[in-house]
Amino acid sequence: MVVLFDRFNLPEDIYEIIFATRQQKIVAKLLIKEMQGKGGEINKTEMSFFATKLHEGELIAEIDEEPYKGKKVKLSYNKRQFYDRIVTPMKSMGLIYYDLYKKTYKVSDRFNKELIKIGLMWLQEIRKGGKIPIEDI
Repeated sequence: MVVLFDRFNLPEDIYEIIFATRQQKIVAKLLIKEMQGKGGEINKTEMSFFATKLHEGELIAEIDEEPYKGKKVKLSYNKRQFYDRIVTPMKSMGLIYYDLYKKTYKVSDRFNKELIKIGLMWLQEIRKGGKIPIEDI
């Protein structure tokens, strides 16, 4: 997955940087909220139950953005697209981790570690050509 951003116009919401559509952002945020509500970890069955409720349009959630702010709404999202467009990218970016042995999904800090690693790779790249001063932040 490629994440493109404009450092001068970064949104306040991390999900807006990571996901392409508003619907993906809402669903991803709800998934993380669900996982955090269960100690940061859910098993495979709980993930499937969440995806099925979404697929059937039975997931009722309070969304924190206009025009739904403060209202409970029923959400619908295709189960296959949920795994393809939400869960798989979140796993590959390190936002969530799937433990093959325990069969659980966990909220992860690997995303942060990878971004730090990418920043260090960039520093190495710009230092290859000689002495280029690094801007102060």
